[in-house]
Parts: sequence; C-alpha cells; structure tokens
Amino acid sequence: MKYTRQQLKIDFPNEDACLEWLKEYLYPEGITCKKCEKITPHHKRRSMKVYACEYCGGSTSPTANTIFHKSSTPLTIWFEAIFIMAATRAGISAKQLERETGVTYKTAWRMFHQIRSMMSDDGERLYGEIEIDETYMHADPLKRSTIRKPHKSRKDNPVVFGMAERGGVVRAKHVKSAGELVLLREVEENIQRESTIYSDEHRSYKRLYKKGYYHETIQHGKRHYVDGDTHTQNIENFWGNMKRGMRGVYRHVSSQHLQNYVNEYAFRQSHRNDFQPMFWALMDKVSISARSKT
Repeated sequence: MKYTRQQLKIDFPNEDACLEWLKEYLYPEGITCKKCEKITPHHKRRSMKVYACEYCGGSTSPTANTIFHKSSTPLTIWFEAIFIMAATRAGISAKQLERETGVTYKTAWRMFHQIRSMMSDDGERLYGEIEIDETYMHADPLKRSTIRKPHKSRKDNPVVFGMAERGGVVRAKHVKSAGELVLLREVEENIQRESTIYSDEHRSYKRLYKKGYYHETIQHGKRHYVDGDTHTQNIENFWGNMKRGMRGVYRHVSSQHLQNYVNEYAFRQSHRNDFQPMFWALMDKVSISARSKT
C-alpha cells in the first residue's frame, strides 16, 4: 500500500491539521488536565501549539516528549521530512532536505537525527530462525564510506553486529569489537533461547550452543554459502543495502552517530513488507522522546 506526497498534503494541509492529528493520536481518550486531575474539554490557543482546559485554562502541548518538542520548525515541514525519510529506499542527505524544504542545513541535519532516533528497535527479543553476522565500517581518506575486512592491526574499526529474523525484523548494533564476550552478550540480550541461529564460522560464535541456542554454521572460508536451510543470505543482503546507501548517500558517517544510521536501514528492512505504509509506521513512534532538541 502506497502513501503519496499528494495524500500527505491532503491529510496535513497546514499547521493546525498537523497539531490536531498529533493531539488525537496521543490523547485518544481526551486530554487529562493536570490541575483538574481529570479528562476535560480542551481548545487550541490561537497562534500557539498548545490546548487549554475549558475549566481552568491549564495548557497542554501535544508536542511535549516528542521529536517536535520546543522546535520552531513548522510541523508541516517535520511531517514532510518524515515522509521523505520513509519514501526513500537508500536514504537521503540533509542537503537534499535543505533544498526541498528551505530549512538550513543545520536544521535539516538535526531533523533527520531526531527522526532516526525513532527508528531504534529495542522491543521483544527475536525468536525462531535467526541469521547473525558482523561487519566492519571504515571511512577512507576520500571520505567515502567503505567496508574493510577485519585486521589485527585495526582495532579501531567500527563494528556492526546484525541479527536477521527470517521473515521478520532486522536488528543491528554498533558494538565495540567482534570479540566473543561482546557478541555473545548481544545475542543473549536480543535473541530468545532455543532459537536456531545461523552464522559463518567466526570463532566468536562457537559457544552459542552452551548458551541454549541451536547453532548451524556455513563455511564461508571454504566458499560454501548455502547448504539447504543453512545460510546467512538475509543478513548479507541487509549489509549490501546498508553499505550501498552509506557509500552513495552519506559518504562518511562518524562513529558517534553510526548507530542512528544503522537504525535507519534496519527499520526500513524490518518494515519493507508491511501492509501499512512506512510513513505511518514512523508516525506511530512520534511519542518517543528524542535524544536531542531541535
């Protein structure tokens, strides 16, 4: 099911329409007035992003505890930025958002950073058939994002550990190393026991069976990539999509913000087959508090 820019303009033609949707979404039963201590009728205050209680005049802002909190950027531009982020398959640069919406580059970058903060997936642990793998991210001198194979002398290479639930979601974590203790901890925190895990022959995965997992290994070192149901094609495809996006769109991603960018690609991969348009999948998460303010 597609959601077009024309539909976006029909649903959210102005600031009041955006704010009204946000109020209805966050307070489906009505707004509870903090002073009256009960649900009361509220009416929007003119020229303000707040609703006032009919009885005591107490104000409630639907943008509080959302990525829009204390932002001077119009909600119509915020909603358009969310639409653009949801509509692209490989990512979009802040420079492109600057050109399309007229905001400054600094504002565009912060908006995208806030939107990515909603894309994290720290929900229930994965279960069933799970493919796991790790990859190394490194920026070359020309500032183009490249992927290098692990090397003993490159201890500072940013490592991303991925877990792909077959037919389900993808979860990826920026970790400090590809060591056994680090990766096994991520497995235990994100994958339920008695799941079947498929991996390559990386030595960090050798003790998975001792942790209560069924473990199948494919020997990539011997150029074996598929053996019946034993393979890591899903997580490898995810790496391919993410790396192409990093190279083509973002060029260079700092280690500090790498997790946010990884979340973006994992979110798209996890929701790629949803009946619900990805725009609405993102809008369902607007109540998540942002890590920084715009």
